[in-house]
Amino acid sequence: MSTVPSVVLNNGVEMPAIGLGEALRLGYRHIDTAAAYFNEGEVGEGVRRSGIARDEVFIETKVWISDYGHDATLHAFDKSAGKLGVDRLDLLVLHQPLPSRFDATLDAYRALEELLADGKVRAIGVSNFMPEHLEQLLAETSVVPAVNQIELHPYFQQRALQGVHAEYGILTQAWSPIGGITSYGGGERRTFDDPTLLEIARQHGKSAAQVMLRWHLQEGRSAIPKSTRPARIAENFDVFDFELSGGQMSAIDALDTGVRGGPDPESITLEAYGVEIPEA
Repeated sequence: MSTVPSVVLNNGVEMPAIGLGEALRLGYRHIDTAAAYFNEGEVGEGVRRSGIARDEVFIETKVWISDYGHDATLHAFDKSAGKLGVDRLDLLVLHQPLPSRFDATLDAYRALEELLADGKVRAIGVSNFMPEHLEQLLAETSVVPAVNQIELHPYFQQRALQGVHAEYGILTQAWSPIGGITSYGGGERRTFDDPTLLEIARQHGKSAAQVMLRWHLQEGRSAIPKSTRPARIAENFDVFDFELSGGQMSAIDALDTGVRGGPDPESITLEAYGVEIPEA
């Protein structure tokens, strides 16, 4: 873990700044998964087979909306921990705000607070919460989320939401941090083809993806890049030996289009997205 820069959560817990769902042998030590990915069992097996000590691997998973509610969320922890083969999770987050049933979201988060108080998780957080969701959550609960995992890449930077995070000490954690969603989300522009990013990459002898990950690191965010190709996974981890200049950082900041690639959090409802999460 010493080779990977860490970010410190608002309760003092350290988390490796770049995470992935696999690739422990390459040096990744932050594993990000979710109940709704239906791969927690495989992730747990991978951690065990790696031979790496449990306390050297930071495991993050997410509760799906079908398991929101106080008792259901407590049981969701049991299901995830059982599949992962661990007694304690490093970070447990709510996967969506579920605004159409925010009462259930609040009950779910209160369950996370209990799990935190009982020592079953080291930190708790949320994902895809917008400013209004965070404000309502903070008004009704006691523990400030350690993270909010959101879509964030050069073409969609959510600066207002990042400002709310900074105000409350919530770490911004980026999913699709290199804009992979711009490749398959139906947009007209791909971050990987952006001339500004390609020119900065050329200047450093790096790829556009590596430049984007470096941008996240230098702005103090956590990033969760996704790839199924071993060469890309290795490339995404090779971002600690160069630094972007202030001008290069500003040039990347200027690429924001304000266009979301993933689903609007408001569109995530139980009726449309509710699925049964299997037992461990």
